[in-house]
Amino acid sequence: MNSSPIRVLHILHSMSQGGAETMLMNYYRHIDRNVVQFDFLLTSDREGAYEKEILQLGGRIYRLPLLTKFTPWKYLCAIDSFFKQHKEYCIVHSHTSSKSVFPLWIAKRNHIPVRIAHCHIAKTECGLNGYIRDFLKPFLKLVTTDFFACGKDAGVWLYGRKFCNSHEVIILNNAIQAALYRENQTTRKEMREKLQLKENFVIGHVGRFSPQKNHTFIIDVFSAIYQKNSLAKLLLIGDGSLRGEIEEKIALLGLTEAVILAGNVPDVYNYMQAMDVFLFPSNYEGLPLVLIEAQSNGLKCFSSAGAVTEEVNLTGLVEYIPLSAPVDTWADRVLAYVDGYRRKDTYAEIRAAGYDVETAVKRLQHFYIEKIRTINN
Repeated sequence: MNSSPIRVLHILHSMSQGGAETMLMNYYRHIDRNVVQFDFLLTSDREGAYEKEILQLGGRIYRLPLLTKFTPWKYLCAIDSFFKQHKEYCIVHSHTSSKSVFPLWIAKRNHIPVRIAHCHIAKTECGLNGYIRDFLKPFLKLVTTDFFACGKDAGVWLYGRKFCNSHEVIILNNAIQAALYRENQTTRKEMREKLQLKENFVIGHVGRFSPQKNHTFIIDVFSAIYQKNSLAKLLLIGDGSLRGEIEEKIALLGLTEAVILAGNVPDVYNYMQAMDVFLFPSNYEGLPLVLIEAQSNGLKCFSSAGAVTEEVNLTGLVEYIPLSAPVDTWADRVLAYVDGYRRKDTYAEIRAAGYDVETAVKRLQHFYIEKIRTINN
């Protein structure tokens, strides 16, 4: 093997603090970067929260025009030009669900031998974009050499059940640094003082402000909770295009003093210490990293039945409620824990399930090394 590290090109929209991006950074921080280095090809023209850290870790960041239904040719030409200029890549790892067909097709045309599709969702989004993603699924198999997914449901969604039964689909766990999330009463006290929470009952959520994360419903549920218990507070971590719209709704419902908008924070694990329960009613997900984090903190979690896979319930702390249920039903289930509960130490369970990154990263590193060894032989 060459003394220089294997450079793996990861393709995403951005390196913000979304679930897939955070998972990827967890692996990147723990991989042996003398052996494997990550580079990133992004379509967002805005600097993501992780970009400075990527550069500090020795990664490279490149940008392409955004792929939209109006600009496929511009995107395809740009990525073709990129691969012609950067012949150092033998491994391309794409994280854009069925839209990975576009960069992997161009990668195949440029004779890149290892082309990985990696699925992070398990349900089609609504509207035209969802139809496009469904239409592209069969074509992805024609240009992909290796198939990854965050969980079994995500693999079946993108590749099909029959394909998953007859081909190897690698389940790469959304692993975290589990020790960071363990309950810590000292940190809890410090964070609650910092956020001026006092005796408040704190409902937490972590996620970008997008239709997928269903913030409108979160506010509706919290409004019902607040009407029944005025000591309730909602702690929202994240940012995104819908934040302004959600802020307007919060103000309209008279909840401004009861909702804390923390934005993107580098230490989500510290903010989780301040929470009492975790609310996660997403419209669709793959295997959400943030629910692994919340369980690692011992938080009771409430999530959407059918839209969020039961694979993520590693500890028995996740309770599923249909999105069709009235907001009062959600509110009552959450308020059942208002008098407190003993947080469960789940560290051993998270590690045993393979979701501690210090163990999981060795598997990914071995995969990349073996691929290069096979190519060289």
